[in-house]
Parts: sequence; C-alpha cells; structure tokens
Amino acid sequence: MNKKRNYIFGFAFFFSTLYLLWRIFFTLPFDQSFGEILFGIILLLAEIITTLTSFELYLYKIKNKNQTILIPDLLETEYPDIDIFIVTHNESPKLLYQTINACTFLQYPDPKKIHIYVCDDSNRLEIKQLAKHFNVNYLGFDDNKHAKAGNLNYALSKTTSPYIATFDADMIVKRTFLMETIPYFFIKDKNNDTEFMPMGLVQTPQSFYNQDLFQFHFFSKRIIPNEQDFFSKEINVLKNANYAAIYTGSNALLSRKAINDIGGFPYHTITEDFETSIRLQKAGYMTYSTKESLAAGLSTTTISSMIKQRTRWARGVIQSLQNTHALITPKLNLVTKLSYFNAFLYWWSFFNRMIFILAPILFALFDLQFVDCSFIELLIFWLPSYIFYHLAINHVSGNVRNLRWNQIIDTILAPFLIIPVLLESLGIHQKQFKVTNKKKQTHHTRSWLYMMPHFILVVLTVIAIIRYSYGKYGLSLLYSSIILFWLVYNLIILCFAIFFMLGRPANRKHERIEAKEEITVYLNNHIYQGVTLDLSQVALAFQLFAPIYIPSNTYFEIEITTANYHSKFNVRLLYVRKQMQKWIYVATIKTIDEKNKRQYLQIIHDRKYTLPDEIDEWSSLYDDLYRNLKERFTKRKKEQRQTFRIPIEKDVLFSNQVKGHIIDFNYHYFSIKDLKKGTWNEKEPLTLTIDTTIFYLRIYKKINYNHYLFEIINFEELMNKKIDLLKIIKQLIDKEKR
Repeated sequence: MNKKRNYIFGFAFFFSTLYLLWRIFFTLPFDQSFGEILFGIILLLAEIITTLTSFELYLYKIKNKNQTILIPDLLETEYPDIDIFIVTHNESPKLLYQTINACTFLQYPDPKKIHIYVCDDSNRLEIKQLAKHFNVNYLGFDDNKHAKAGNLNYALSKTTSPYIATFDADMIVKRTFLMETIPYFFIKDKNNDTEFMPMGLVQTPQSFYNQDLFQFHFFSKRIIPNEQDFFSKEINVLKNANYAAIYTGSNALLSRKAINDIGGFPYHTITEDFETSIRLQKAGYMTYSTKESLAAGLSTTTISSMIKQRTRWARGVIQSLQNTHALITPKLNLVTKLSYFNAFLYWWSFFNRMIFILAPILFALFDLQFVDCSFIELLIFWLPSYIFYHLAINHVSGNVRNLRWNQIIDTILAPFLIIPVLLESLGIHQKQFKVTNKKKQTHHTRSWLYMMPHFILVVLTVIAIIRYSYGKYGLSLLYSSIILFWLVYNLIILCFAIFFMLGRPANRKHERIEAKEEITVYLNNHIYQGVTLDLSQVALAFQLFAPIYIPSNTYFEIEITTANYHSKFNVRLLYVRKQMQKWIYVATIKTIDEKNKRQYLQIIHDRKYTLPDEIDEWSSLYDDLYRNLKERFTKRKKEQRQTFRIPIEKDVLFSNQVKGHIIDFNYHYFSIKDLKKGTWNEKEPLTLTIDTTIFYLRIYKKINYNHYLFEIINFEELMNKKIDLLKIIKQLIDKEKR
C-alpha cells in the first residue's frame, strides 16, 4: 500500500513540476493587454502556491516518520505532580460545570498529585463559587489583561507543578488523559538517549462532541468528519516527522521548565498557542502530536463566530511567524522552516481559490486570455497533473478529507479571509484577542449577508456557461470543454457554499450524544432491561427489550451502569416512536441529585463519540447534492406520541353484531375502519371482548369515510385491575395464527 502511495506521490510531483515549468515559460499572455498579463501572472502564482503546499505533505508521507513513539512504562511513584489549567473568559457556569467535573474524575496513581485550577480572567463570583463547589482551586484577576496568554501566565506564577495541562472552558477531558500523555515526557530519561530532544509539549487532537457547521448545514453527520480533524489528526501528526507539531491551545500537556525557558506564553500575538510552539522548538524542545482524541468540546455554532475564529487564526499565524522570525532563524532546521512557510502559504489558499473561480468566468464572459496555449497542450500538460494531484491529495488526507471537500470549505471561507490575510501580511495587525462564541443556537442559522459573495459568483458563473456554450457544437464544443468543465464544477462548489449559508433549523438546546449503555427501568414494581440510544444533560432515548406501557405524567426511575460510572435518577416520558419493528422511548430527567448528576455527565462524555473519523468514500458529488436538495425541500413529520401504536390488522365482531377492521391499538384508542354498522347507533358505545376482558369503546374522532378513532372508555378501570393490556392485544393478534 505504501509503495503504491509513494508511486502516486512521485507521479504527482513529476507531472505538477512539468506543468508548472510549462506554465512559467510558455503560457504567459505577453501579447495581450496589461490587465490580462497581470491576472495571468496572479493565476500562475496561485497555481504555484497551491502546488508547493501539497509538496510538503507528499514528502512527510513518503518519509513515513509519523509513527507513534514508543512510550515507556512508569512506576506509580514516578508519576509527577500535575497542574490543570481550565481557562475561562465569560463562559457560562453551566458549561464550566461539565469541564471541571470531568477533571475531577481523571485517572492517576496518586490523585493528590493532581491540582486543578479554574483560571478566570473576569474574576467572577459565580465561577469562584463553582470552583469551591468542586473543591478545586480558583485563580481570578481583572481586566482580561493580555487575553488568554495573560491568564495562563498568571496561573503559572501561582503554581509550581513540573507539568501543566491546559483546557479551554468547553473541553471535557477523558479520564485516561494524563495516563496516556505523561509518559511522553520520560522518553529521553528512560531511553538514556542524549541525542533525543527533551519533550516540551504533547498535543492531543482538538475534538468536538457536537456537529460542526459543515456537518450540520450539509446534513452530513454520517458522511464527513469534523472539519478540524484534518489538521488535528492528519496534518499535525505528519509534523511529527520533524518533531514540530503545533500547540492548539487546549487538550495539551506542557513542561513547566520548557515554558519558563521561553519566558512564558507570548503576549504580542492573538494566537499565543501557535507562537508557543515555535518558541519551544527554537529553545530546543520537541513538540509532539498524538492521534487519539482524549478531550472534546464544542465546535462553533454560528457562521459569524466561525468566520471570526478563522480570521483570528489567519492573522495570528502571520503575526507569530513575524514575531519569531521563524522563516529565517538559525535555531530551526530547514525542514521546519519550510513547514512554517507552508503554514503561511496555506492562508493564501483562499485567495487562490477565488482566483480559480474568477479566471474561467472572466475568460468566458469577456474573452480575456490569461493562458496562452492550445487545447492539445492543455491535455498534454494539465490533465496528467490534475489527475495525479487529485489522487495524491486523497492519499495525504488519510480518508479524513478529499479534494472536493477541501475546495468546498475553501470556497465558503474565501471571501472573508482574503482581506485579513493581505492586511496582516502587510503589517496591519489585529491586536485584540476575540474569544470564539460557542453558545448553543436554537434558531435557524442562515446568513443572507454572508451569502452575497457566493450568490453573485453563482449568477456570473451561470451567465458565463450560457454565453460560452451558446451556438457551439462538434469540435468547437470539444475545444471549449475544459473551460466548461471548470465553470460547471465551480458552479456546483458554489452551490454548496449557498447551502452552507442557508443553514438549517437548530431546534435542540442540548447536544445528544449517541451511546449504547445497559439500562434498567423501574416502573410500578416491575423491572425492565434495555439499552440507551442517545443521552443529553436533560433527556435520554432508550429501547427496551420488550415494549411496555408508561402512563402519561408518571415519574419512573432509570439506572445506568458502565465500567466506570453509575447513575440513578427519575424521569418522565416525553414520547414514544417506532423505528423498524422496535419502540424507542424518549424521557426527560426530572430529579437527579448531585452525585448521580456528576456520574451521569461522565457517562455522557467519557467515551468515543460516534461522529465519523473518516469520510464516506461512497458518497459522490451527486449524492451530496441530492441529499442537500432532498433535506431542504422535504418537510419532516415528527412523531411525538406518548404511547406506541401496535399494529393489529384484524377483522373483529363487536357488540350488536357490528363488524369492523381494527388497524392498530395505542392503549387509549383503537383505530377501526370498514365498519358494517347494521342497526347500531354511533352515539352508543361498542364493546369488544377479548378472552374475558371487555373494552367499552366510543367514537372519539372520524378520520375519513368509515374510518374512526375509538376511545377506550373503561381504560382507567382496566389499569386499576392491573390487566396487562399488551398481553391481551397479543392474544387478539395471534388468535387466527393458532
């Protein structure tokens, strides 16, 4: 497999280089107008930058040094003291509750060596009280001085442990985090390797337990991984080939000595995490990234907050490269410098994407020539390069991302990042640190304003396709095929950008986490076994091994037990729905004490989440388009019944010799059609006798012609007698089968 992959990288490198050489020396339109020449040069530069950013990834993959480092086994007494910094700025106490709670469950040989600090740069009384509630330390100061870096440095000055774990306010850590990260810092000592650099940072992936905007807006929960997985689990891990992984600000373990050696967390940047990585590497420390998620938080939930976040990242990366002189310093080796140069070029990919969209539009609409070549030359030089580039990028992504989704994401963000990247590159800095808003949204997430650039490009592309293809046929149409290909392809990508900005309704206030855990239901002195389907802070869905009747407004008890946690609490049924031939119960939590609440939160979050780790390779461009169109134009009917319907489909004889066909039963009602009434008066009740049980029925509602919903008048009487109605109905269903 690796041999085949390397061949693809080799061919991609060869054909891309050949294509660029041809473009540089033979295709610039020097006989055209100044504007055409200028745009032609810009287009060529965009192609060069795009190609160069891919070469680094090819080389990392070929080197194949991103394998997991063998970590040593430590004696229990060798595990050091740890300071845990939970960094917060105006986040809600409810959000912090989960984060602090998870930290209190961390596994460690000596729990007394774990020192948890809530680092609050707003000095809020309610957060101080929350820390006291969990019996953890509180560090607060005013004015948000120096933003997150100031908060971290203040915490450094008040603590002493040799290692520090940092978590953002929304990041919920898994109990094994410390056990799986601490040993990395003892590799050099245990191996007695003088050439091995000391470990300064171990970064675990920035993972999320909610759908990101791309998964949510594209109805792709099962199709694509979180957008940030590509960097966290692929690109950053690839950087291990040079032991130069990037610190992403959370879910990481750092050496206090290393941080002190670089003078603490840097102030003069809006991405103190990225700059910390560079300074650690300049100081001779290794930075390493793992692939397994050991903590998860909330992804951004609004388009505006996501754009602000990416703008801060773009500006911050450029600021940090300028502050550290990373591209010219002798303290970093050439490969690492090239990696950081590539990081700078990455933020120009959005500019490149816009150029690639505009070029065929301008050519088709205004006959502007930016490339001087023939159709045959394009087939010879461009086509092999494009094919192998496409294959190589798919191999680089490790099934986390493909070229199509790369281009969709870049197209969505391009109009909003071009100017900030340009300004920052020119030295016009953004100095204010803006915290990303991750507050759960419960309204439609569309944004008409952000849609406008993409809408204008869609209109221009459609006009360009019509104008360029009008009146062409035969060879003329064939020679135009490459331009038409890019116009149509870009149009499809732009449609996805429109879909993204249209958004979709976000109705749930709390995230539901898919989880299959054994469950015990206690109801009316009976015990039922089942399994959970999904969990949230306020509700849960579960399936029982046999359907049961749960009366409305009845509280009942649920018990969930896992390998590490146990919780018991009272719930009330919300509704029941049928899925395949199974009944799913959804209940809301009504009463839960503090101990069980803390355990329940761990049951929810201390797990491997079910959001996909890899892209669905079977989902084609057509499938993605069809899914989005179908979901947006199909109105879903939600089933919100408090009792389940049991299909019967039996002809029965009622009182007064009235015959009819029972469709189904839901404890309170029978659905009946095809009544042969005879002399029966509809105002009179009917009786249905099954074995010795008598049901008294009266018409509740007429559904349509000769189709009625009959209410069970004596329902309460039957329930008081503790008659098992489900058993009785099964007798009716099975009567003709016996």
